Amino acid sequence: MDATSQQKDFIKGGAFLIEDRTASEVFTPEDLTEEQRMIGETTREFVDTEVRPNIAEMERHNWQLVRELIVKAGELGLLGANIPEEYGGLELDQTTGVVVAENMGRAGGFGVGYGAQTSIGLLPILYFGSEELKQKWIPPIVSGEKITAYCLSEAGSGSDALGAKANAKLSDDETHYVLNGEKMWITNGGFADVFIVFAKVDGEKKQFSAFVVERSDNCRPGAEEHKMGIKSSSTTPLILSDARVPVGNLIGNVGDGAKIAFNILNVGRFKLGASVTGGAKLALHEAIRYANERQQFGKSISSFGAIKHKLAEMAIKTWVSESITYRTVGMIDALIGDGASAEKKLQSIEEYAVESSINKVACSEALDFVVDEMVQIYGGYGYSPS
Repeated sequence: MDATSQQKDFIKGGAFLIEDRTASEVFTPEDLTEEQRMIGETTREFVDTEVRPNIAEMERHNWQLVRELIVKAGELGLLGANIPEEYGGLELDQTTGVVVAENMGRAGGFGVGYGAQTSIGLLPILYFGSEELKQKWIPPIVSGEKITAYCLSEAGSGSDALGAKANAKLSDDETHYVLNGEKMWITNGGFADVFIVFAKVDGEKKQFSAFVVERSDNCRPGAEEHKMGIKSSSTTPLILSDARVPVGNLIGNVGDGAKIAFNILNVGRFKLGASVTGGAKLALHEAIRYANERQQFGKSISSFGAIKHKLAEMAIKTWVSESITYRTVGMIDALIGDGASAEKKLQSIEEYAVESSINKVACSEALDFVVDEMVQIYGGYGYSPS
């Protein structure tokens, strides 16, 4: 039975707080179809044979290598799992997208760039863009030919997105918008070809809008950020200096920026939950392997009570992370149903905005716990890996 047929009745978003559910109504990884499992294996094989052996090189900011791997992912269909076939995608359900995202979580910083390419950097065009924008940009993005990035945050506006200072002004001949400002913490920023940029038309908060902006001398990345981690993912500012954007590159209507930004972030949240779950599974596997191999006092450290406790707690948090991830996407797919329009899909995802937010926070915190415990199990090697 697939994800779209798990739940016969509509489960309202947030209902987990006040309603009980039977086991048959809760989607779990055991309910995955054979096709979904095969796609998961394809993703895992790609990550383990193509990506992970190259992470050290990507951490040295070899962005050309990152681009080549994104193209390979596109050739396998991993960039367009949830994208309609008419735009070059596979038009699979959200559960399949989560399976791909979970296995891509094994890819370290590359997985972060993958997430921007397939989710927040693409879906604003799919769900809100004109047909012309969809036809022009979605096929090359899902093939990996073009790299995309999402540009919402600024130095003074992170969670408060509507506090952005970036400004867009309509040209006198009304053929272009002219954008000025600076965006911060842009994933894929160093090598992206196109940016989804949020700015206020005429500086008005009620006219917060989204634009497709191509890279140019007037829309260019700043220097790479010096980060504590995720170094195989490019993170830069984006500098907009009289960047001219055709009026047709406006996504939706003037003033739709908040609706676009917040709805798209819901998708990013539950898929991030899946991705970090994949990372936690990998960390747990490696911690168990090392604990079994490491000898102290004539026996494996995995036989010591303290290490057993750490591994058990890691396994519990990883299992909970996996459980809430697939329960959430199961409800989303059940509500979407078969043959749904893009609008219906977005509404179904929005219904579970609370669950999606919980996924992002709880699963990220689970990963934080798991990798920290992994470092402790590795001891000195955890701090100075070879």
